[in-house]
This record gives sequence, C-alpha cells and structure tokens, in this order.
Amino acid sequence: MRFALISDIHANLPALEAVLADSDARGDLDAVYHLGDLVGYAPWPNETVALLRGRGIAGVAGNYDSTTAADYKHCGCRYEDPEQEALSRISYSWTCEHVTAETARYLRALPFRIDVRPDGGHVVGPRLILIHGNPVLNTVYWTEERPDAFCMEMSRVLGAKAGDVIAFGHTHLPWHRTVDGIHFVNAGSVGRPKDGDPRAGYAIVEFGDDVTVEFVRVLYDVAHAARGVRESELPDAFADYLEKGGVLVS
Repeated sequence: MRFALISDIHANLPALEAVLADSDARGDLDAVYHLGDLVGYAPWPNETVALLRGRGIAGVAGNYDSTTAADYKHCGCRYEDPEQEALSRISYSWTCEHVTAETARYLRALPFRIDVRPDGGHVVGPRLILIHGNPVLNTVYWTEERPDAFCMEMSRVLGAKAGDVIAFGHTHLPWHRTVDGIHFVNAGSVGRPKDGDPRAGYAIVEFGDDVTVEFVRVLYDVAHAARGVRESELPDAFADYLEKGGVLVS
C-alpha cells in the first residue's frame, strides 16, 4: 500500500491544492494523511481546513492546531532569534482572531496519534504511526541530527517494532532513517519549507516486501501565495519566507 503524508501546511492553500493535485494525478495512492500544523503564517486557515475536511483527509494535531483551538498564550513554536519570535507572535494572534468557531472545533478534535495497519486490522503486521512532533510533546523538535538512541527511545514510547514506520513533521525539513528495522520519516512541509527550496513538499511511504520512502517536491504558484500574505494584515516577511524557501529574513 502507498500513502501520501502531508505536513505543516500552515494555511498555505495554494501549496496544499498543488500537492493534492499531484497526489491525485499519480492514481496509485491508497490514502492521504496529514501530520498537523494546518494553520498559521498564511491567510487561509479556514479554507485549508475546509479542503481537508471536504476531501476526508484524516490526520493528527500539530502544536499550532492545538494552541489555536485552545486560544493558548503562544503557538509552542521555536524561535531562531527575537525578530522571529516577534513575527511568530503576530502570526499566532492573527490566526486566533481569524479562525472560525467551526475551524477551531475541528482543530480541537484532532487526535495526537493515529495508527494505520496497511495489512488490515486483523493482521499483526507493520504499522504506520502518525504523530506531529514526537510522541511526548508536539513542541519538541525531532531533527535529523538527533542520535539513533533518541530515535529508539521515541520508538519505545510508541511501542514500535521492526517493520513499523513512524511519520512526523514539525521541523519542516524532510529526512528518512532506519534504525533496528524501524523507519523514521519526517515528511517535510507543504506550505512553509525551510530548506531553501520554495516548492511544496510531501512524502510517499510504500509498504511492500520492504518499506520505501519517496520525497516529492511540487511547483505551485508561490507568487499567488506571497501576494495573499501581503494583502492580509500578516507581516510581509512571511511572503518573503515563502519566496525564499525558508531563508530567514533579517
């Protein structure tokens, strides 16, 4: 079975539409799941949630989703410097003010974890375990630099075994590693990549004789997305960020 994993859309509706069009065109995917952080930083939080709901795409809660739904004091994001912290707080305040009650209810109801059994629920086979940040807290960043020991500790928390895939996002940087037969997959970011490539990103995980992971980048109308940001009350720096693929704006 083949699954598309989309993460960290961050209210970038044009990027999401392009990714879903790309996944639809493949014609061989069994399901699409999201890994959270649906809102924040771009001006289409309600439209993004509506599209996912309309498509019946299930997924888990990101830190931005949970904090927005609860109107928490901050988004639970990590800041690179004081300027980024100030910008992030503007984004969070704007998002909390603009999500509808219906969107907030949906975000509040998202589960922390989803387990998918590709061989069916009656078979003790491999699992696709979906989380956002890590199995302890969605605000902790599980980066590629984390040692194998950290990955295995997280897998123990999840009860994972050889052949399972643990999929997550949160860092906006895609990577894949296998440790003791367990696959760790960061799906990257649909709507706010941080690797210098402005294209939308997602991952395809296939379960067969072995597990294979493909990272996909999709061209989309970045100019349209940036224009939408600039025409809103959100900081223009967020538009610059999209255009530069996550290069920090000073």
